[in-house]
Amino acid sequence: MTDAPRQQDLGLRETGPIENVEEYSFEPIKGYPMLHWRGKRPFTSTVYYPAQRRETYGEAVNGWRNRLYWGDNLQVMSHLVKEFRGAVQLVYIDPPFDSKADYKRQIELRGRTASNDRTVFEEKQYEDIWTNDEYLQFMYERLILIRELLTDNGSLFVHCDWHKSHHLRCILDEIFGPGRFQNEIVWYYYNKMQGNINRFASNHDVILWYSKGEKPIFHKIQEKREEATKQIKRVWSKEKKKLVNAKDEDGHVLYIDATHRTVDDVWRISMLQPADQTENLGYPTQKPESLVERIIAAASNPGDIVFDNFMGSGTTQAVATRLGRKFLGADINLGAVQMTTRRLLTLRENLKTANLPLGFVVEEDEQEFPTTFYTGFEVFNVNHYDVFRNPAEAKDLLLQAFEVNRLQPGNLFDGEKDGRMVKVMPITRIATRQDLNELINGFDYKAFERRKSEHPTRPVEKITLICMGHEPDLASQLRMEVRQNTSGADIDVEVMDILRDKQDLQFKRDSEARIVVQDGQLIIERFYPMNLLSKLSMETESMTDWRELVESIMIDWNYDSAVLQPTVLDIPDGNELVAGRYPIPDDAGTIRVKITDLLSESLEVEVRYG
Repeated sequence: MTDAPRQQDLGLRETGPIENVEEYSFEPIKGYPMLHWRGKRPFTSTVYYPAQRRETYGEAVNGWRNRLYWGDNLQVMSHLVKEFRGAVQLVYIDPPFDSKADYKRQIELRGRTASNDRTVFEEKQYEDIWTNDEYLQFMYERLILIRELLTDNGSLFVHCDWHKSHHLRCILDEIFGPGRFQNEIVWYYYNKMQGNINRFASNHDVILWYSKGEKPIFHKIQEKREEATKQIKRVWSKEKKKLVNAKDEDGHVLYIDATHRTVDDVWRISMLQPADQTENLGYPTQKPESLVERIIAAASNPGDIVFDNFMGSGTTQAVATRLGRKFLGADINLGAVQMTTRRLLTLRENLKTANLPLGFVVEEDEQEFPTTFYTGFEVFNVNHYDVFRNPAEAKDLLLQAFEVNRLQPGNLFDGEKDGRMVKVMPITRIATRQDLNELINGFDYKAFERRKSEHPTRPVEKITLICMGHEPDLASQLRMEVRQNTSGADIDVEVMDILRDKQDLQFKRDSEARIVVQDGQLIIERFYPMNLLSKLSMETESMTDWRELVESIMIDWNYDSAVLQPTVLDIPDGNELVAGRYPIPDDAGTIRVKITDLLSESLEVEVRYG
């Protein structure tokens, strides 16, 4: 890390929507300190990505519907910056930690009282394994876009741990400026059980709070003491302009019985446990609502927009709803979007019947409690993701499909086949020159020089790039970079384009269902989620009750052929099963049925009626 010369501080720009994203460049980085990593590249502008509205739930409140986005959050934020630049009050993110781990979710059939190997399995949700310094570039670009979305008095809270907290703080200093650092909050999860390790147990995470401007919104938070504590009463002295001990007319110090304490920067909050049947959704790295409650209540007001672009199970969106905030959310994993959707629909029903308690209080006169709840929301997708519903599994599927021998995680290449090193490029968009940077910065150029001297006429490496669409000069760009970084060494590059070379390649088996209309009812007789059955090693003939495989059923009785707007929301609690039979209203027209299985994969079927 070095202290680079500070650029001219232009202050905060006028905020608001922009008409043309392509012609807009981001506000200059503050300038110091700067963290340097191998392959660091500037990020000063982006392009606009359109979004497609797929589903609508509930009515707009005061002209607002919340939004969930399925897609790469860099592309999602590039879409949002056109409309929401300078409009987001609070961003809380719980991004990858570079923990070198695979995170999996346990899947269990519904309605079973006893588990066995055939009814319980794990599905990978995401892979937190990075090569070289791609993690830092990944976070750098997204943090720059987050700053563009924030209001002048807005705040960013970055949840991290010991793996990268020191690096992330340097990057945040560079983007926001050191003077915008507000707090390093320590979340102490005292109920985590550690194994036998030869060091002090790691029982805390870190949350870094940075503001965009000098005066962010902040409300003091209090938590109840286990028992009242006698302490000196403190009051504000106008003369001394500071807090002083309160005294009576005779000069004696006054005491109070304090039932609450003001929360400081160490938060003692328990982790979610598997036994928690009310909040724990089984999503890996899910955070407790009590943690996010404090952040949203402290750094925003009712009616403000809260954003989380690493949404996961939707904790931020659920808490924002309960606290009367508007929200935006994004995740590249369709399972996360589906889980968040179900969570929000269940929460909407609970809000109608009860006021859910908070684990804290806001200090008196600090904040108005919400009276308006923004429960309606829409689901969008950005770019084309239908082929890969779970990006965590996409690489595995591709390597299997092309019969590639996998290398250990953390290698520059993903595998090897027939003497060629294989690299899987990003599969949610076409591969570009920018996507080659990991390879360019990770190559062993000394080894290339040595091979060239030993065999001058041979390529120093044979490489296969697997991608889903690509720029036409992708291979030549990579060869040119190697020649420029060596004394003219050449590499053999071939591009395996899924859209061109493997159009018949099937990455998922479509689900099947039998749906009939009988005696004024819509009846789902059978449902076969093929991917799920394959993971369970079950045949369709062995299914006794298809409802054990179903997470939810939603029905739009008058589908407009564009956006699903369901009025039937069959989302059973706990271990219960969906009904499978639904009375058809008299005004039904084209019926759209969405069946979501335990993998969060959905089948949508149209039924003509009337």
